[in-house]
Amino acid sequence: MTAPEAASPTSAAPAPTWREAWAVYLQPRVLIVLMLGFSSGLPLALSGSTLLVWMRESGVDLGTIGLFALVGTPYTLKFIWAPLVDALHVPVFTRAFGRRRGWLVFSQLLLIGAILLLALTDPARSPLFVALGALLVATMSSTQDIVVDAFRVESLPESEQAAGMASYVAAYRIGMLVSTAGVLFIVSGFESTGIGRSSAWMWGYVVMAALVLIGTLTALAATEPEQSVRAEEATRDESALARVMHAATGAFSEFLSRKHAWVALAFVVLFKLTDAFSGTMTAPFVIDLGFTRNDYAAIVKGVGLAATLIGGFAGGYVARRYSLVASLWIGGVLQAISNLVFAWLAFVGTNQWALAVAISAENFTGAIGTVIFVAYLSALCQNPLHTATQYALLTALAAVGRTYLSSGAGFVAQATGWPLFFVISVVVAVPSLILLAWLQRRGHFEAVGPVKV
Repeated sequence: MTAPEAASPTSAAPAPTWREAWAVYLQPRVLIVLMLGFSSGLPLALSGSTLLVWMRESGVDLGTIGLFALVGTPYTLKFIWAPLVDALHVPVFTRAFGRRRGWLVFSQLLLIGAILLLALTDPARSPLFVALGALLVATMSSTQDIVVDAFRVESLPESEQAAGMASYVAAYRIGMLVSTAGVLFIVSGFESTGIGRSSAWMWGYVVMAALVLIGTLTALAATEPEQSVRAEEATRDESALARVMHAATGAFSEFLSRKHAWVALAFVVLFKLTDAFSGTMTAPFVIDLGFTRNDYAAIVKGVGLAATLIGGFAGGYVARRYSLVASLWIGGVLQAISNLVFAWLAFVGTNQWALAVAISAENFTGAIGTVIFVAYLSALCQNPLHTATQYALLTALAAVGRTYLSSGAGFVAQATGWPLFFVISVVVAVPSLILLAWLQRRGHFEAVGPVKV
């Protein structure tokens, strides 16, 4: 994403017609970003919610399932090797495809291998090997995310950035749908042919590994961003170590020199924690209530996707209509309160309409919070020279809640029962709202400036 720009009466461009607004989505660069969004969204659930369903069906206890949130560690630590991706060349691949495309193809081939390795594990017999396989998938997936983010920022002109981000997010969600509901339907289909459950899950993951090739073919069809080519020329005479040091130190020192930087980073960590805390246990909760795997696939991931996309448009409207801080208050409160619908569902029991209502409410409000949160993260990346590394840092910190702080959710659910667990997940949002109020009173959001959504 480009750095946010202050609105200026003298620089305001005339509003595009509806035909021009839609035509931008058909630009080749935007279509490339759309396909890469699918490739980025595909592997996340394979080491997350889909894997948790596989483990629960294999008889793994809730405490162990909750701990599996820790396999998302690479999404938290990816900022550490983001400068390496920014600065280093991949032998053969960089020479053949270019600086960004070489890393894209390389990371995707490694991702395919990691998914195939995870497919060969058995949760019932060796949870440790499952954890190692999931960790490899998360590592390769987060590396791909770093490259795709940098490629998107560098390849799209400012007039196409908004359309590119909208296409990326929509395709990302579709990729997640394929690796959740799609995998569950595929597994059920293999089981219907007489294949055992363990083998059916293996072949489901094999199919997902094959779908990563969509991103690989997209990378091969794309052209190297001009900004990447110029950066390559500018640093040609520097050593690899010098390039890495310049990419890392520049991004971190510039960000941490800002006023209230540490409080802002704590807010980034905690804002989506309420979603992560409840979301970690959504799949086991639905299965424990008595819903079938296909119920979960059709309602949680089918109806939920529609609610998420509508919520994304609603979040964009809120961000345009209100100030950044007001939008964060709206998103933060809504995404917290929505967890109460699961406490209500726990009392209702196995009712498909009730599940659809609960999932729709939670996904709709969660999407509003996510879009506004991404707008805030984008606003914090004010220096275009460091956008890729800074964005990796901020998204990695945002993953801390999902990865570490939510890892004890399974033990809380075991100790309290489902209704009280989801009430507690609402209370989890309070620290982030306190930090939001603190930053607001000290003028943090005025310093960030207006956000172009």
